[in-house]
Amino acid sequence: MTNANTTLLCAMTLVTCILTTACRVESHKDGNDDNVKIATPFGGMSVKTNNSVVQSNVGLSLYPNASLVTKDKDNGAADVSMNFGSFHLGVKALSYRTSDSPEKVLAFYRKDMARYGAVVLCKDNQAVGAPQRTQDGLSCSSDSQGSVHTDESGNAGELKAGSKQHQHIVSVDREGSGSKFGLVALDLPGHISKDDETDKQ
Repeated sequence: MTNANTTLLCAMTLVTCILTTACRVESHKDGNDDNVKIATPFGGMSVKTNNSVVQSNVGLSLYPNASLVTKDKDNGAADVSMNFGSFHLGVKALSYRTSDSPEKVLAFYRKDMARYGAVVLCKDNQAVGAPQRTQDGLSCSSDSQGSVHTDESGNAGELKAGSKQHQHIVSVDREGSGSKFGLVALDLPGHISKDDETDKQ
């Protein structure tokens, strides 16, 4: 997540804070790492961009010899958590590149993600091969918010594991002879998953 995106997210929440009482904002910067916490009587949110902290909490292994993608001193990692009453939204995301082919990266993460159960390979929101969905109902069409493609034209595939509310996603794009890939751990409120309505029909 870029500093511009982090700033925009914090600014939107800050406006909400101004409209409420007893809002508290804490900000700490350490080098290129930013940590922001916003607390209100109704809940709060935090944004962290410490690469090592996000990597240790994303729940996926680091691909051997991959390098973190950064631009203009922006961090290639973000940990965003929002808690307001029963509403919880959590996103942990990192972006990497490697000289290895997308096929090698996808094979590595298909094995790595097996710890979360069935792993679905998606291409253009359609399952490729079996399984078509995880044992907890997560499919390629589940949650458009789960898409983490960095380059639609070069997307080699996306792996998903988990449930509609608790997802691990790896999206791999072809970049020259190598790959650029994103690692995401996504915690969604139950009502956000668009497949819920479809499943009830």
